[in-house]
Amino acid sequence: MEESYHIKLQAGHGARYAILPGDPGRVEPIARHLENPEFLCQNREYTIWRGYVSGEAVIVMSTGMGGPSTAIGVEELYRTGVDTFLRLGTCGGMATEVIGGDLIVATGAIRMEGTTKEYVPIEFPAVADLSVANALVGAAENLCYRYHAGVVQCKDSFYGQHDPDRMPVGYELKEKWNAWIGAGCLASEMESAALFIVSSVLRARAGAIFTAVWNQERAKLGLDNPEVHDNEKAIETVVEALKILIERDKKKK
Repeated sequence: MEESYHIKLQAGHGARYAILPGDPGRVEPIARHLENPEFLCQNREYTIWRGYVSGEAVIVMSTGMGGPSTAIGVEELYRTGVDTFLRLGTCGGMATEVIGGDLIVATGAIRMEGTTKEYVPIEFPAVADLSVANALVGAAENLCYRYHAGVVQCKDSFYGQHDPDRMPVGYELKEKWNAWIGAGCLASEMESAALFIVSSVLRARAGAIFTAVWNQERAKLGLDNPEVHDNEKAIETVVEALKILIERDKKKK
């Protein structure tokens, strides 16, 4: 197979599993949690390492921020043989029970972004693969980490969320934000909808886990609102989830 145009990765790496952070700077620290980590290649926002979990090769690849680059990365990784994707990132809490440092396992995503509209109509839901989501929940429970599982909001504009009054469509952004909270949305981020929809179209498996950095709704209410940037618990949870998935996949074979 020829080299992938954007990610510059060739088939033959032997991995069917991938961990997908957004930030290229997070790739090596995540890969260092795997066995025998090694750098493979880098192009644009895509930095790629490979390591091993339970004897199985695992790709760690950054996707950059937002849906378009995530969709491209997933499409091209899939063509090289990857069929199971675990997104590992950060989010902002929306539900007041979400506190900075909590883990969020996304079971589904609100498609308030543009990438997925070029795949399927808006009525089609963006949902995680059940086996991957269950593995992430099981991993968090095995490690005794505080977590929440549920729907997250996926958007394209970071500053639309944090400075809506400056936007000409701020009235819409604020009304929808309140609607998502009223419906029980846990947190806001920028990549899961693209990951879930693209994986669904490809018939691949995908899940996502996030570290809540802080919660602007708790800040509004004057509640305790720690700001946490340490992703260590999420990384450990993803590695544990991979062990669960790999064991289950081996049993199926």
